[in-house]
Amino acid sequence: MYRVVDEEFVRSCIKPRRADSHKGENGVVMVIGGSWMYHGAPFLAAMAALRCGADLAYIAAPEKIVPSIRALSPAIIAIPLTDMKLTRGAARRVLKLLPKIDAVVIGPGLESGSEPGIELVVEEAGILGKGIVLDATALYKDILKRVAGKRVVLTPHAGEFKRVFGEDVPSDLDGKIELVKEHAKKNSITILLKGRRDVISDGVEVAVNETGSPAMTAGGTGDILSGIVATLLAWGAEPFKAAAAAAWINGKAGEIVTEKLGFHMIATDLISAIPEVMRKFDRVEE
Repeated sequence: MYRVVDEEFVRSCIKPRRADSHKGENGVVMVIGGSWMYHGAPFLAAMAALRCGADLAYIAAPEKIVPSIRALSPAIIAIPLTDMKLTRGAARRVLKLLPKIDAVVIGPGLESGSEPGIELVVEEAGILGKGIVLDATALYKDILKRVAGKRVVLTPHAGEFKRVFGEDVPSDLDGKIELVKEHAKKNSITILLKGRRDVISDGVEVAVNETGSPAMTAGGTGDILSGIVATLLAWGAEPFKAAAAAAWINGKAGEIVTEKLGFHMIATDLISAIPEVMRKFDRVEE
């Protein structure tokens, strides 16, 4: 059995904003990623977090691409790392910032060969109880040894799922549900399998998200999803709820853009539509 994610489910995952809240209280997200080829990926994740409602977004990226990231938006706090890969040395700079953040996204655009640094950050973030989202380069088999029981969401597409878990994703929904639930339970994690219908499970519950559009094959939509998941984790949502609600929000934003632009979307269009989705959940608590 599974539940289909709907608006009421999403509403239950989003806490009201206090009338007297201050900067940082509504979520601080860090994205670790970027490379020569993919300097936009961490930017998209971070901007999605901000448009979702996070107060602050950091990007830790190789110092050679930090000027490009800073030029894209003054809203981003960019942290230069000395190496193109996330080496253990580069990761130690990130560790100093972890106490300040609520959730971390690791992987968008990150150079391959970054496993030592990824594992160091995941270990420390887990000890501190931070929300963790793993995507793209951070999805590999050995990371499973580090994430069990943590507040973690893995966000693979079918190819990345096979890389991590060693199994092809079935084409039918029932097969996907069974497979995702099995591996989520076995590894004590939450998995968000991206697809035409997203399948989300923590090994106990299963949800299916049906929002979205064929236009969302545009590059960067997965990075945006990671940023939304991180924001909901930063607000205190449990990983299963954060993943399922984020999939719905991301897909609904895609539907809005498709209605306006047809199949001619770029990733920044999707980011611009996130506030239109989120406004229906805005509540103020005195």
